[in-house]
Amino acid sequence: MRYDLGIVARMIGRGQNVLDLGCGDGELLETVIRDQGCRGVGVETDPEDFHACIARGVPVTQGDLEKELPATATGTYDVAVLSLTLQAVRRPDRVLGEMARVAPRMVVSLPNFGQWRLRASLALKGKMPVTPLLPYEWYDTPNIHLCTLADFESLIGELGIRVRERVLLDSEGRQPGAAARLAPNLLAEGAIYSLESP
Repeated sequence: MRYDLGIVARMIGRGQNVLDLGCGDGELLETVIRDQGCRGVGVETDPEDFHACIARGVPVTQGDLEKELPATATGTYDVAVLSLTLQAVRRPDRVLGEMARVAPRMVVSLPNFGQWRLRASLALKGKMPVTPLLPYEWYDTPNIHLCTLADFESLIGELGIRVRERVLLDSEGRQPGAAARLAPNLLAEGAIYSLESP
């Protein structure tokens, strides 16, 4: 399992009822069900990933998470997870609000579009940057909302969502050195947040 998903799994905890939004091939959900005694369901729109979840034996529904969330009853889950997906949804504010409604705890990971290498690449080359964490060209990227860590933290503050824990990530999805903690919006390539609903 990817290193960052291991951090997400730790933040989820043991014995939780989990909603994994944009669950990909189901690796995270399979792991927390098998190793941490969790139960839950994934939501995935991509047909290949949906079938990969089925092959793993992971409970999953195929659909648009932005349509699935409003149809989910309040307080149905213990934890809602959104891993490297927030930047690809149409209305991140509504998604976060709905996540807070359906679960008292949330785990959200996202890339940091304010990281200095991205800023420098755009300034010096005049082209949208491509990195290991953001491996797409501008014309085929699923990322439609390019936010920084500061943008994200401002939004969750407006929504009344509290940060329980933040783990910064480097370009390989691992924890960076101490310098990133001093200026995370400039030096971290991404972050994972454990959040609490209002």
